[in-house]
Amino acid sequence: MSDREEIDDFSLIFQGDTPLLDIRAPIEFANGSFPSVLNVPLMTDDERHLIGIRYKERGQESAIKLGRELVNGHLKEQRVGNWLDFVNKHPSGALYCFRGGLRSKIAQEWIYQQSGISYPRIKGGYKALRSFLIDEMSRIVNEKIFLVLGGQTGCGKTLLLNKLENSIDLEGLANHRGSAFGNNVTPQPKQIDFENAFAIELIKKEINNTLIIEDEGKNIGMIHLPDSLKNKALQSSIVILTATLEERLDISFKTYVVDMAENFCLINNVSGFNNYSDYWKNSLFKIQKRLGGLRYKSLLNQLNLALKSHKENDDLQNYRPLIESLLVDYYDPMYDYQISTKKQRIVFQGNSQDVLAYLDCN
Repeated sequence: MSDREEIDDFSLIFQGDTPLLDIRAPIEFANGSFPSVLNVPLMTDDERHLIGIRYKERGQESAIKLGRELVNGHLKEQRVGNWLDFVNKHPSGALYCFRGGLRSKIAQEWIYQQSGISYPRIKGGYKALRSFLIDEMSRIVNEKIFLVLGGQTGCGKTLLLNKLENSIDLEGLANHRGSAFGNNVTPQPKQIDFENAFAIELIKKEINNTLIIEDEGKNIGMIHLPDSLKNKALQSSIVILTATLEERLDISFKTYVVDMAENFCLINNVSGFNNYSDYWKNSLFKIQKRLGGLRYKSLLNQLNLALKSHKENDDLQNYRPLIESLLVDYYDPMYDYQISTKKQRIVFQGNSQDVLAYLDCN
């Protein structure tokens, strides 16, 4: 088997969003991948398992022979055809397996035999890319200046971050808004996938002198922030975004009511509203102990009234007093306590326009 082109400039791969074809088995792909990668396996999980057993019992040569027996004829043509669909759509892309070895070479050879296209593979495969991202994440976090954006719940921190070229939206990468009500309609990524995506964002934005992130706890939902990032955030200056209660109500209402209801119904028009209702009830239940029995019961009654008006009359206004109670009586006291422990690191505070102007000068 001839050696075909290998790519080892991993920074260029991620900076340029190089299209990547992952030919690992589905179980490997599920255990960790990169954003926007397409998984078109050389082998199914069962085929990989059988070949692994053969390799342990009789060695590599026998395992390769079994692999060619399992993936042959029409099945081989079908899989190569699927690869070629990707290759033709993404001629500047590359493929990889776990270590960049035999499976990648086989895929390259089969693609060349069927099309005459010499498609490159990633040197060292997924394992090398993953190791590179871990090292780069640690290096860039340690080398760069970070600013932390804080502010009360609903003040629009994420909206502001998304206006900045040098920001990294950690909650967006984690697919969670970082609170009891932070779940989205789709699941959070795996921890490894979050770390990979975060490292890629760092690589893309390393050109900036300062990087801006939101003030987070140790976790965003089920995602744990990397230790290097947690330590950096604890040492970084804080900019506080302020907003009026009415502005916070409007932002929270749109985020947690209008957008959430719409998104649940887009995913499943039949059960969408029921799923949306469960989201609200489950989120409120998460903070039951902190609220206390009487306050929880009162808020649950408000929620049931809001859901009833929403479902029967398409009237959303009954959510507003519920949201105001949550902001003023639950989230604000927690925020006041948390920010009181960080006052020495606050370098600026102001509304959205003021903060944008400040950040533009720093």
